[in-house]
Parts: sequence; C-alpha cells; structure tokens
Amino acid sequence: MNIVTLTVNPALDKSAKIAQLLPEQKLKCNAIEFQAGGGGVNISRVLHTLGVKNNCVFTCGGDTGKKLKKLLEDEQLQITPVNVEAWTRENLAVVDAKTDLQYRFGMPGKGLSNTEIKTLKNTINKLVTEDSIFILSGSIPDDMSPSFYVELIEDLTAKNVKIIIDTSGKALKESLKKPVFLMKPNQGELAQLAGKDFLTKTEQEEFAKQLIKNKQAEYVVVSLGARGAFLASSNGIFYQNTPSVKVKSTIGAGDSMVAGLVYGIVQGFSSENILKWGVICGVATTMTGGTNLATQENMELVERLLK
Repeated sequence: MNIVTLTVNPALDKSAKIAQLLPEQKLKCNAIEFQAGGGGVNISRVLHTLGVKNNCVFTCGGDTGKKLKKLLEDEQLQITPVNVEAWTRENLAVVDAKTDLQYRFGMPGKGLSNTEIKTLKNTINKLVTEDSIFILSGSIPDDMSPSFYVELIEDLTAKNVKIIIDTSGKALKESLKKPVFLMKPNQGELAQLAGKDFLTKTEQEEFAKQLIKNKQAEYVVVSLGARGAFLASSNGIFYQNTPSVKVKSTIGAGDSMVAGLVYGIVQGFSSENILKWGVICGVATTMTGGTNLATQENMELVERLLK
C-alpha cells in the first residue's frame, strides 16, 4: 500500500541534559543529541521501525534543513524533501538532572511562499495515488492559512485516499470541513472541536460518536495521556489503558501513536487491535530519552505487558 506522510513545519530536534536549571547562570549542557522531528517525520520514522514502507514528504530549508535531511537519510527512510527558502526551525528539550524534569522549547516555523505552496501541492498530487494512505500531521506555521490541509484534501477527493489527520488549533477546526478516514485529537483538542473548554468522559464519547455519525471521520482516536486512549468507530467505543512503565520523555509519543494506528490499519486489524497498536507505539516512545522514538525492543516489551 502507498503511504505518504506530510510535514509542513518540521524541526531539527535537539536534546540535552544539565546539572540543574538555575537563572542567570551559564548552564553547561551534555548528552547532546540531534533528531529529525515534526509530526509526519516522526510518524514515518516509527513506521520504518515497524517495517512499513512509506514516503516522508517535508519542507527543507537552510543548514538546519540539510542536517534534518541527512539524519533521515542515515536512517534509510524514503524521503521527498521540498526545498524552501526559510530555514527549517529548531526545537530544544533540556532535562534537569537534579529534578529529572524535562523542559521543552518549541520554535515557530515560517510560512511558505505561494510558489513553494504550489510546488508542495504538486508534489503531493504526484505521490498520493489512488487508494493511498495520506497522513497530514503536525502544526502549520502561524503565517500560513489554517485551511491549507483542507485544500490538500480537496485536491485528492477524486483519488479515494484514506486521509489521516493529526493537528491542532485552527487547522484542526478547519479540518472538519472535509471528511477524513481518521483523526486523532487529544482531550483538549476534542473539547475545542465541540466548542467547549472541557468535556466529561460521557460527553467525549458522545461527541466522538457524533463525528462518526456525521461521516466526518470513520475513526476518531482520542489520546488520554497516561490513561491511554479510546477509539470511536461505527463498531462502537473501545478503550485501551497503558501499562506501568518508566516515562523518560513524552516527545513524539502522539506521533508514534498515529504510526501504530496506521500499522494496525495496514495489517487489517480490528478496531480494538488498531487502538492497541497505537498505544503500544506511543508508550514505547515514552520509554526512550530525549527526542528518541519507539524502538523495536520497547514495542515488543509493551506488547507483552498488554497481553
């Protein structure tokens, strides 16, 4: 099956450790690591670990973009970088060794020019063929139209593509304008879609079922943090708890969950097992430090714990 991921706003992720977080002092960093990051990029990386072939499409600019591209090439991913003028953004995650708390600093990305947007759309239209799975994941730069994802979905309407979307804010709200195969909001994002600040457990289930009934999605997967996730489909509501593991970092856990869901879909699993694999991959990523993602070893461990 042809699987394509798109990351409009990727990042070169840096992680480091410090002895203690103190104000107005020069803090010496150690254990420096670089990883290619951003929603679709992370999904492609975990799918690759799962042995699922996919094409990772991402914007790429400046020296940071070159570094991100090199990291993905080193992992032997199939990639389609789309060159842009603005430098690819950087994110920083720092662990305070004294408290073991992690601090995450996300930098904003710059929007694309009209020419770059046209190039990106043309690239997607060529790569996303009939009956593909197309995964739109991650944020859209603030100075880009929040309807960009909707425009891409409209362009692919005639191709019978399974659209999977995992975004936030205005872009997520806009995505309701077109039906998708699967969406993965967290609890807060689901409440925003419902026009509320908070939803009870019953309200979450009812709203997710309403999205299914209105044919806005065939699957709605809602991540519940440390409590796991639930999946709503025409077959009903399914819950999956998380096993007790030592959490080292939550960076990329949501993206990893999407990769696990896609793996389940490709394997033809039941709704219950699709959700299970989403949780397996998400939890496996929390067991790695810094900006590292799920390893095969951690996935196998979590799978055993969930049996």
